[in-house]
Amino acid sequence: MSCRRAGLCIAWILGLFAVALTRAETPTLVREDIFPPEPWHNHASCVVESPRGDLIVCWFHGTGERKADDVRVEGARLRRGSRQWSERFVFADTPEFPDCNPCLLVDPRGQLWLFHITITANLWESAVLKYRVSSDYHRAGAPKWHASEVLHVKPGPEFDAAVGRALPGLATEVAARTPELSVRERREVQDYLDAFREHTTNTFYRRIGWMPRAHPVMIDSHRLVLPLYHDGFSCGLFAITDDWGSNWHVSAPVIGGGNVQPSVVARRDGSLYTLMRDNGPPPKRAMQAESKDRGETWSPVTDSILPNPGSGLEVIALRSGKWLAVGNDTEDGRHSLAVWLSADEGRTWSWKRHVELVAPGTAGFGYPSVMQAKNGEIHLTYSFSREGRSTIRHAHFPEAWALSPEP
Repeated sequence: MSCRRAGLCIAWILGLFAVALTRAETPTLVREDIFPPEPWHNHASCVVESPRGDLIVCWFHGTGERKADDVRVEGARLRRGSRQWSERFVFADTPEFPDCNPCLLVDPRGQLWLFHITITANLWESAVLKYRVSSDYHRAGAPKWHASEVLHVKPGPEFDAAVGRALPGLATEVAARTPELSVRERREVQDYLDAFREHTTNTFYRRIGWMPRAHPVMIDSHRLVLPLYHDGFSCGLFAITDDWGSNWHVSAPVIGGGNVQPSVVARRDGSLYTLMRDNGPPPKRAMQAESKDRGETWSPVTDSILPNPGSGLEVIALRSGKWLAVGNDTEDGRHSLAVWLSADEGRTWSWKRHVELVAPGTAGFGYPSVMQAKNGEIHLTYSFSREGRSTIRHAHFPEAWALSPEP
């Protein structure tokens, strides 16, 4: 073989090697169903990583939601290094009552916490908030719980004060936006304001119906902050413990006219930021507020720049310093699920990439849960439904994938 031909062969081989290396290094998104889609309703998942590197996911499963008395909290586990999810197991099941809205936390002591609700009268407003704690959850199957409690929520005088401050402003905002709203929307908003005033005076109504959705957060070595919301009041609240659940108190409410299902993240300066689902009238935007006293009181609620069709979302801080938010990036429909990245702690969101995107009405992706594993990989779980069947889907990707341009 001539030198020229040999040189061309070597160059060709090196070129193939470079292409292969480039492809191998290209950050990718991987998606999988935790179990095959089925006609049962599977919804509202939450994912955490155990100290051993296993992934643990929970969700609620049954023939419906609050109106279906067969609903229970199920879970599955993905062992570190495995590609196969475990058989499903039962996390919580109150016989003849729906158990919904589970979320998980692994605390700094390595204990697993499960928060969920039991619906007592087939209405969200009848939810009883519960939690369980386990130190024995690494074995196959369900955790062995060493604590199981009802978390009693008792809004205090700060609730009345916040309501007194918020309602006049909400009424003024509705009046200012009346030309933009349809007759039906104006009626719905007015009914909400009237019901809010009435329910505020009802002690029983104020103390039940508070529900979790997004991850609880440890904001330091002892303070656990549990984001809550109420479908009747359509506002947020935070349950707080500084002694591992021996004592709980609640924050002032976060009231903005339809801000529910808060997700909370800590800024570098110690303040807290919450991003919330928008259950109010259009324009539909994820709603936001901040706390400068470790979650005790919160700023007025404002719209963020992120669209939200009235669906769950989450925000977390990555180890790189960037923030990641995940949710439906539409004002109508759950056919599109995206992640955003922020380099300035939620003030702007400079990157967006789709995890799922299909034609409206063909499939639904909702209630995402997100966390970053110890190896830096970002993991999502979310509800996936299509043609009357549903499952919980798991997706994972490196941060570089979310920073890469979308094809």
